[in-house]
Amino acid sequence: MESGPAIFAGTAFTLFSAALLLWTGARVLHRAPVAHGVRPAASITVATLSGVVFLALGVWCFGRI
Repeated sequence: MESGPAIFAGTAFTLFSAALLLWTGARVLHRAPVAHGVRPAASITVATLSGVVFLALGVWCFGRI
């Protein structure tokens, strides 16, 4: 019973982080802004770090099963 929330959280974190990293990579490859009104280097860094942190959280949740 206790593995249900871990599976749900792991799936949510992993899917969100994968989408965020894919979207950030696509924006960078097309030289489009990641966030409007923010320096490009800062927005790329924050988006990439957020994606990596959420991916690590998803892996951690799956490791708790």
